[in-house]
Amino acid sequence: MADHVQSLAQLEILCKQLYETTDTTTRLQAEKALVEFTNSPDCLSKCQLLLESGSSSYSQLLAATCLSKLVSRTSNPLPLEQRIDIRNYVLNYLATRPKLAAFVTQALIQLYARITKLGWFDCQKEDYIFRNVIVDVTRFLQDSVEHCIIGVTILSQLTNEINQVSFYTHSILHLADSTHPLTKHRKIASSFRDSSLFDIFTLSCNLLKQASGKNLNLNDESQHGLLMQLLKLAHNCLNFDFIGTSTDESSDDLCTVQIPTSWRSAFLDSSTLQLFFDLYHSIPPSLSPLVLSCLVQIASVRRSLFNNAERAKFLSHLVDGVKRILENPQSLSDLNNYHEFCRLLARLKSNYQLGELVKVENYPEVIRLIANFTVTSLQHWEFAPNSVHYLLSLWQRLAASVPYVKATEPHMLETYTPEVTKAYITSRLESVHIILRDGLEDPLDDAGLVQQQLDQLSTIGRCEYEKTCALLVQLFDQSAQSYQELLQSTNSSTMDIAVQEGRLTWLVYIIGAVIGGRVSFASTDEQDAMDGELVCRVLQLMNLTDSRLAQAGNEKLELAMLSFFEQFRKIYIGDQVQKSSKLYRRLSEVLGLNDETMVLSVFIGKIITNLKYWGQCEPITSKTLHSVRKLVKLSAVQFMLNNHTSEHFSFLGVNNQANLSDMRCRTTFYTALGRLLMVDLGEDEDQFEQFMLPLTAAFEAIAQMFSTNTFNEQEAKRTLVGLVRDLRGIAFAFNAKTSFMMLFDWIYPSYMPILQRAIELWYHVPACTTPVLKLMAELVHNRSQRLQFDFDVSSPNGILLFRETSKMITTYGNRILTLGEVPKDQVYALKLKGISICFSMLKAVLSGNYVNFGVFRLYGDDALDNALQTFIKLLLSIPHSDLLDYPKLSQSYYSLLEVLTQDHMNFIASLEPHVVMYILSSISEGLTALDTMVCTGCCSSLDHIVTYLFKQLSRSTKKRAAPMAQESDRFLHIMQQHPEMIQQMLSTVLNIIIFEDCRNQWSMSRPLLGLILLNEKYFADLRNSIVNSQPPEKQQAMHLCFENLMEGIERNLLTKNRDRFTQNLSVFRREVNDSMKNSTYGVNSNDMMS
Repeated sequence: MADHVQSLAQLEILCKQLYETTDTTTRLQAEKALVEFTNSPDCLSKCQLLLESGSSSYSQLLAATCLSKLVSRTSNPLPLEQRIDIRNYVLNYLATRPKLAAFVTQALIQLYARITKLGWFDCQKEDYIFRNVIVDVTRFLQDSVEHCIIGVTILSQLTNEINQVSFYTHSILHLADSTHPLTKHRKIASSFRDSSLFDIFTLSCNLLKQASGKNLNLNDESQHGLLMQLLKLAHNCLNFDFIGTSTDESSDDLCTVQIPTSWRSAFLDSSTLQLFFDLYHSIPPSLSPLVLSCLVQIASVRRSLFNNAERAKFLSHLVDGVKRILENPQSLSDLNNYHEFCRLLARLKSNYQLGELVKVENYPEVIRLIANFTVTSLQHWEFAPNSVHYLLSLWQRLAASVPYVKATEPHMLETYTPEVTKAYITSRLESVHIILRDGLEDPLDDAGLVQQQLDQLSTIGRCEYEKTCALLVQLFDQSAQSYQELLQSTNSSTMDIAVQEGRLTWLVYIIGAVIGGRVSFASTDEQDAMDGELVCRVLQLMNLTDSRLAQAGNEKLELAMLSFFEQFRKIYIGDQVQKSSKLYRRLSEVLGLNDETMVLSVFIGKIITNLKYWGQCEPITSKTLHSVRKLVKLSAVQFMLNNHTSEHFSFLGVNNQANLSDMRCRTTFYTALGRLLMVDLGEDEDQFEQFMLPLTAAFEAIAQMFSTNTFNEQEAKRTLVGLVRDLRGIAFAFNAKTSFMMLFDWIYPSYMPILQRAIELWYHVPACTTPVLKLMAELVHNRSQRLQFDFDVSSPNGILLFRETSKMITTYGNRILTLGEVPKDQVYALKLKGISICFSMLKAVLSGNYVNFGVFRLYGDDALDNALQTFIKLLLSIPHSDLLDYPKLSQSYYSLLEVLTQDHMNFIASLEPHVVMYILSSISEGLTALDTMVCTGCCSSLDHIVTYLFKQLSRSTKKRAAPMAQESDRFLHIMQQHPEMIQQMLSTVLNIIIFEDCRNQWSMSRPLLGLILLNEKYFADLRNSIVNSQPPEKQQAMHLCFENLMEGIERNLLTKNRDRFTQNLSVFRREVNDSMKNSTYGVNSNDMMS
């Protein structure tokens, strides 16, 4: 240990400096010294000393934190006896010091929970020593209120700890006594669920019953704290991940709680449900949200837990409880209570069918109360806006169920659903004035939230659609008339105009939504005619707003229009729509639009208008261009094809851009134009040249600038970035042989030097280099075989294109490596992103099948060597951790490596030992990556390397073998010097196949056979280790599994032999899993469901 960390007093001083000082330097020095302390050999004894004799809470916290780190470490783990001693010491310490600082108590309880989880399967004298958790806390529960709180918190924290997947669960360094973190976690969680969780839940309910019967004084802080911890414990039990599904919180309203069958008694007994409803009414609002959270989980128990009669009885009690809350809504004024209650209402329909709800005795009264509550909630739009989702979700599901309900009892939704629809619409309109007047946050700014609510309203509004349409027509006409009068008036205020525009924005969004809701219901001619009334009004409003764009426009209203167009297109444009639809009849009568072609002409006119007037508004431009892509078949697009200049579309200009990254939408624009052009382009080179004139002029302008020593660098950058983004869009669209050949002949050789020059000049400016590199990556991408067919055997184009690619990679790579040290938070943007694109570019050209790479070395051309050597330099500049930390870099690197090991293994074999080891290490780490694509690529790369090695070894042992190439000999030597690398990968692959949920088993099987044949002795040792790690009664079965794995397998890597091994491996994995299911090393998570 360092000199300055010698005594207890010094440790206490360091703790105070760490947690209390405001001086950054002092705190950092203290942190450094304490890190040294935690890594010191006598840390354990010093921690005990701190707990026993430390005078400050901070030193106790340090001791607890250090002990947690010690019991969690994977290398040199603490022996079982020592962990038992720590567990017992912590329990005694908490029992004798019930009034520690809250954060110290929490840290010690966390330590206990972690020791218990990690030691769950540890035995001492045939006793699972860490499983007696209820016995451990019994003495706490029989003592003072403070002790009770500690005991309950221990159970609550333990339940939470076991339910969470934690990295420290990963204790594998050796295959035989290890499993993957997730697998090990599930085994512990399943065993805890089956042996202890129900007892803990029952205990929590019994203690809650006792507490509620004692008339607790909740003004007393300790009694209030005890009740809160009991409720947290009950909630943690109900929130347990019973079957390992790890539910996604974003799909909260779809959640089902997979309660085990063994828990049935607790839910068949109505007193459990009644307990929580009684608690809600008897405790203060600060605690009742926890009660409601428990009720949400109880309401969500899986349907199959009950038979039909039991489910009806349970639902009846649940609805009675909800009714009681609605009749006494005082506590719902608390924001947290309100939110949890909305979640509870949503679960009523997500877990039960409308046919079951209507049979509940007091359903008519309950649906009335829910409707009133919803209407009131919607009218108070400023209160808890994030909770509205649950209420709308309830009504959406109710409305969607109406066509399918078979019960004879009335559902009464035809009465209440229109009230909900009206409340939502009118409340949104009424909010506009208040938001503008008070400068509040506008819900329309949150596009995701608005879209979510509109999706829900689209179903709700289609129920009793006549009433919805009548309301929308009435409100729209009022607002549109007021808006028109304000525009015509000379003294109207800006505020009044903004209010009407805001109201119209909401109405246009809602009209689009309810039209889109047609897909969910069987529609009638009358409803189509109603849609026609709504569409006419929106199109008339569009004509009015477009006529004013030269003076002023409203961005939110324009976005609402685009949303409306998208919904209309989905429903009323396409081959499936009847041309005699009453909607088109109404459009013809009012606007003279007789069919969908004429409506499409209106749409494309709107697109052109938007691009002309809203070019500087990225949201409108990008949404408009999204619409262009979907109107490719339209013929009325000649204006755009002939006039794609900044004069007509301001976003194509370069003078007013705020920064270089604002030009992204140009690629989308030119992709759309490219597709439109290809419809009739054929082999018409004149039409292509005409289309490319603005881009030709831009290239010539840049060439002119580069030819002078002094030029406006900012203007040159803007022109170049805009140009390459445009070209990338065209290149992406031109996926046919003829059109791509025209583009290639246009850009090469005339303009390629300009791109190379740009990389030389601005390699350190990612905003410039990224678009250029992406353009090059697109040009070399053999999309739809467009290059393979163009560059035939007599064409040098493939080689010429690769030379340019090599030159660009080499230029960029050599220069970017001169940047030196780059801050961690900027390393991806400044360096790794460009390198990633270079990797993608190289992979695309190497795997494109349009270049014969053998000719380069044959004719002394160094283009291939330059590109590959630059790849190695770039690779070695990247730390291993970064390869997996950045997903795009991972995918580009591993896919490139797969191509290199497949077609350029001689190059890999010729590399220096440290480079080979770097690549092998990256493969080893990639095998366990979460990204399946990366993992599969690593398997393929490893298979190519192992196959190469095996072939070289086989060749060297033959009597009349040809002399081995120098690089092959060196590669073999490297592998023989470092056998542990291949052995580690064999261990990793086998580990994944046996213990993990292996989703790419076929890919894993391909390198495994070669790894086994190269390491037969090591494989035999692994096999024996795994067999011996099993319980005695399972060892014979496990040994037989391994015997069957190699049954009929020969010592070669021929396809037939590989396929047989893959088949054997599937059987092996199934048999091993069956063998391990019932052992103490694993518990079958499905047994509980029987």
